[in-house]
Amino acid sequence: MKKENKLLSGADIFFECLKHEKVEYIFGYPGGSVLKLYEHLYDVDFLKHILVRHEQGAVHAAEGYAKASGKVGVVLVTSGPGATNTVTGIADAYMDSVPIVVFTGQVPSHLIGNDAFQEADIVGITRPITKHNFLVRDVKDLALTIRKAFFIASTGRPGPVVVDLPKDVIASNCEFEYPEDVDLRGYKPNYKGHSNQIKKAAEIISKAKKPLLYVGGGVIMSGGANELALFARENKLPVTMTLQGLGAFPGTDELSLGMLGMHGTYWANQAVNNCDVLVSLGARFDDRVTGKTDTFATGAYKIHVDIDPTCIDKNVVVDLPIVGDVKHILAEIASEMPRTPDTDDWLSQINEWRDECPLHYEDNDGRLRTEFVIEKISEKTKGNAVVITDVGQHQMWTAQYFKYNYPRSNITSGGLGTMGFSVPASIGASFAVKDRPIISISGDGGFQMNIQELITASYYKVPVKFFIINNNFLGMVRQWQELFHAEKYSFTDLSLSNPDFVKVGEAFNIESFSTDNPKDVDGLLEKAFSINDRPVLVEFKVVKEDMVFPMVPSGGSISDMIVKRLNPKRMI
Repeated sequence: MKKENKLLSGADIFFECLKHEKVEYIFGYPGGSVLKLYEHLYDVDFLKHILVRHEQGAVHAAEGYAKASGKVGVVLVTSGPGATNTVTGIADAYMDSVPIVVFTGQVPSHLIGNDAFQEADIVGITRPITKHNFLVRDVKDLALTIRKAFFIASTGRPGPVVVDLPKDVIASNCEFEYPEDVDLRGYKPNYKGHSNQIKKAAEIISKAKKPLLYVGGGVIMSGGANELALFARENKLPVTMTLQGLGAFPGTDELSLGMLGMHGTYWANQAVNNCDVLVSLGARFDDRVTGKTDTFATGAYKIHVDIDPTCIDKNVVVDLPIVGDVKHILAEIASEMPRTPDTDDWLSQINEWRDECPLHYEDNDGRLRTEFVIEKISEKTKGNAVVITDVGQHQMWTAQYFKYNYPRSNITSGGLGTMGFSVPASIGASFAVKDRPIISISGDGGFQMNIQELITASYYKVPVKFFIINNNFLGMVRQWQELFHAEKYSFTDLSLSNPDFVKVGEAFNIESFSTDNPKDVDGLLEKAFSINDRPVLVEFKVVKEDMVFPMVPSGGSISDMIVKRLNPKRMI
């Protein structure tokens, strides 16, 4: 006898599906085509809707939640401009492999293609920047589609999925049954590596004289930080990390070389140039790491571990690919190691490079510098904080000077480099993490790009510490203008147009402070970290002409690294 299932509307089915997926938060903004969902949301008690002030902010908030928690971030917006406003955030999540599901409203099915009011082909628009997307044509397909969306977003190499919901589908009725299992033809993520390749990798690493672990964000996504730490320490293997990989291995460990690449440490990049075995773990050999690819680690035997087979040989041809989940493969390689490699001489050489060209900055002229602020924040938190950076100079200085000791502590926009990311992403992270400080670090330019989300922070009383690094410039662009564009500072000087950030914060009902004096930093940080029931804002007015070093010129080789100002007397 066939089991009778309850007849539900599409809106009811939507929320039943979210309950099955254990969704805790939705970041969204209402509008005409999703009003039926918001009508039902009024009575939903198993999740909390966070009202943002712009749809881009909703997606970045969902990203921050997902990166901090490891869960899927969820977004709900209306059709037309509501949907198109999500595009930058979706592209950001795609580049950084962030698991989010974005639900967009759509005009009724019979009007699709008629240029109806607030119609946009969001499926077509987002096809190149999503892991997958769906247009639900029939309410009978809704539950299975939502199940597929969460499965695709969270498995294999994570990524964003868009589900477009026509207004009539939301209002229609059908029997509801939630599918527990999903079988997608052609989509079978491989988690275990090939045994012969794993044994070969173990043998090669054990014989290496100058091995180097090159660690990306995939280690954090897989939950493999503990396996990495055990493998590196048991075999005395130095570890360098990408921007997204920071926190996968403790920054204070003697085996940590910090970040590699365009603004990586001198010793990390020298290690890349001179290693004989390079083991890439959950990284994709992006251009900000490799520089000129035909000069990257030319003397090294390259092993690449990644769950996404399309990343293998995409940018750099490797000698030994292993497709699978980094967490599992690290443990498998460790168990197959026939001997511990002798790395004492190699580690001594790396320490010589560390001593030869350490990170440094001016600290004796009484002026406030970003590096000093970041060091103080790192000391204050002992690396036990969730730090959400925006994009620019402060992002690179934070990567260099903040010692990340735990995974999911570093949240930033890497692949797309989205200014305006930090403010909403930090709000999202604050809903995911309750037991560690949430720190947003932005430049004065990027801070203004999603400044409207301060009201979201204020309304929900999120305990985010908003730190603004204000040099009155689009600092990274200014740096490139000085180095490569004839010192023509075209439209990067914000000194005459920046607002009073303290007054801005106060206008959003956020307690706000400002200083340009290094002697005030400790006291203001103490004040900021004592406020834990609401947001607080601190503006640090820093030296405007400072530049981030080391730096590898775009398209150049790592060996072309610039370690200091070409014209030390140059001031604006």
